[in-house]
Amino acid sequence: MFEQTFNEEDVAESDLVTRRGTFRAVAFRADGHEHMALVYGKTKLRENVLVRIHSECMTGDIFGAMRCECGEQLDAALNTIVREGSGILVYLRGHEGRGIGLVSKIRTHVLQDQGLDTLDSATSLGLPVDVRDYTPAARVLKHLRVQSVRLMSNNPDKIAALETNGITVTARVPSLMTPNQHNIAYLTAKRDRLGHDLPQVEGFTTLPHAR
Repeated sequence: MFEQTFNEEDVAESDLVTRRGTFRAVAFRADGHEHMALVYGKTKLRENVLVRIHSECMTGDIFGAMRCECGEQLDAALNTIVREGSGILVYLRGHEGRGIGLVSKIRTHVLQDQGLDTLDSATSLGLPVDVRDYTPAARVLKHLRVQSVRLMSNNPDKIAALETNGITVTARVPSLMTPNQHNIAYLTAKRDRLGHDLPQVEGFTTLPHAR
């Protein structure tokens, strides 16, 4: 099944039984972090594979924070993969807060509560806006011998990164979560300043005094 793109000591695999069903878990080390690919269904898929590349977000993925849509996107991607019958979710660690880390991310939350958006709250602390690297995702997809994907994403940077690293993106599958009063400013900034395709933001009305 696998193409050798990792040293033997840097990759391991096993079945992972979840409440959604059984996945093939492929853990791998890259760029100083340990990541995970979850493979569902047909193991010999090569072309047009349904794929989600998901950046680690402890607050959203684990604790259900409403300031972002990350946890909802993770659940929706896994449900879509299972519903379709096959696909891969690549979970990239070290991406907390678009790569600034958990402590810095929480510091930006304080500034966002004072009115700064998700970008300005980082730069005001002297931090970069986005330093995530999607190369490890391309590496594990090559390891799984995937040649082309239908990518579940709203982020053009993910498409560019995969194609730069030799993975063809044949289609982009939107991952659109319904906005709420706590994340509308965040989503609007991603749409207007980072170029994410988020049409559901248009026309959403915030309540008075909502952040």
